[in-house]
Amino acid sequence: MDLAHILAFNLALAAAIASPGPAFLISVKTTLSAGRRAGLAMGIGLGVMASVWTLSALMGLQIVFTAFPWAYVAVKTLGALYLLYIAYSMWKGARTPLEEGTLKPARHAFLQGILINMMNPKSVLFAAAVLVVIFPPDMGLAEKAFIAANQLVFEVVFYGALAFGMSTKAARNAYLRAKAHIDRVAAVVLGALGLRLLFGR
Repeated sequence: MDLAHILAFNLALAAAIASPGPAFLISVKTTLSAGRRAGLAMGIGLGVMASVWTLSALMGLQIVFTAFPWAYVAVKTLGALYLLYIAYSMWKGARTPLEEGTLKPARHAFLQGILINMMNPKSVLFAAAVLVVIFPPDMGLAEKAFIAANQLVFEVVFYGALAFGMSTKAARNAYLRAKAHIDRVAAVVLGALGLRLLFGR
């Protein structure tokens, strides 16, 4: 493993994180509604679980999912139902003024970040595919741990920057003005992603 492998992996991570998936969408929504601290806490939770999935892929967890398809289906179904629950809650509370709602504390945001990535087994399959393409097959345990740690740092930095950018007064005021529309669009997107995860192969 050399620097070129790490750079290629980080480019793949940047493309994956920035794609309009549930993790990115909920991270932005959390920062806008609950503030920078909650957004950063969610980003840390997302990064911790993503790095755990990557380390699991490096240790061969995707083989377990292949050998026992029911395990993959079970995790996938739970993840889809969780996304649908978040979408329903977001739609239901779209017209509730932010001042009257319950702001998400940092600890809750961190746990939600963990759950969002924990309930997405596609993460381990994606990681396995990327890792096979980028890294040599004969890596030792220390190199595998370094790759997982690199992902954790990368994701925390990414979501930290996102939290700082989206927690500005201008961004928050814009969100407050259009809260009902933003929340309902986000709910529809999350619901669609949940249904895709539930019924997709």
